[in-house]
Amino acid sequence: MRSILSLGDLSSAELDSLLGRAAHLKKEIKQGTELDSLKGKVVGVLFEKPSTRTRTSFEVATLRLGGHSLYLASNELQLSRGEPVKDTARILGRYLDVIVGRVYSQDTLRQLAEFSGISIINGLSDTEHPTQIISDLLTIKEAKGKLKGLKLAFIGDGDNVCNSLLLGASMVGMDMVVACPAGYTPNPDILRLAQANAAKSGASVSVVHDPKRAAAGADILYTDVWVSMGEEKERDRKMRAFKGFQINSNLLKHAAKDAVVMHCLPAHRGLEITDEVIEGRQSVVWQQGENKLYGAAATLEFVVKS
Repeated sequence: MRSILSLGDLSSAELDSLLGRAAHLKKEIKQGTELDSLKGKVVGVLFEKPSTRTRTSFEVATLRLGGHSLYLASNELQLSRGEPVKDTARILGRYLDVIVGRVYSQDTLRQLAEFSGISIINGLSDTEHPTQIISDLLTIKEAKGKLKGLKLAFIGDGDNVCNSLLLGASMVGMDMVVACPAGYTPNPDILRLAQANAAKSGASVSVVHDPKRAAAGADILYTDVWVSMGEEKERDRKMRAFKGFQINSNLLKHAAKDAVVMHCLPAHRGLEITDEVIEGRQSVVWQQGENKLYGAAATLEFVVKS
């Protein structure tokens, strides 16, 4: 069975096809078309972390495609009492057709994929958030009419979203510059893979420590929270490190005049982004959030049909 644990599990052609399918499903779902590509399928939504958009988008997408979803909170499973992931995986694989996992460790997803025998979709881990980027690329294409040749500036922590964005941007031929404080750079293995992708697609990937340099002429400004779930003990240190790495009206002036602003949400207004910008005319944040539904639908179809 096909799984998507990393955006790197897809070829550039498969990613392009997924984006096209997501755009098509958006039209179909908004028109109220009755779809049945997941008819008879049961999707388990196994979450160790709280979620608004990822959980809701995958559950609704499953229903819109004619399937059934089952929410599995890890604290209500025997995982919370020490059962090994591989034991849980072996059983869930006999009940379900797909598992969407939102987990603390990428290794949990690897074990689910190895021992369940069914498709596993990464709904967020400490390393990547691939389905977020599928919906993000759909949003950028809607806003800009293309992907190749654009410049995306990511301002903030080189976290899981940043890692997956690096892979996605480099696969579609989009230049990407990450501006982050020293010590908060993206995963080095993923950065190397993104640079290799960029060499093939004609794009460029770089990391700098000056937000203004990254934002210069950018078509897209993107940010994420500074303190991710599970990092609460690092809050004070991160608040000091990320001072100056905020997307605000002054930074926006350095970007292209028609630049759009993105945030994967939830947003901490006044920290990584100002209220003025997220609510401003250049923000596509709410369109981005809506598109998680259609990215989820396309991803579910892809693993079921593969």
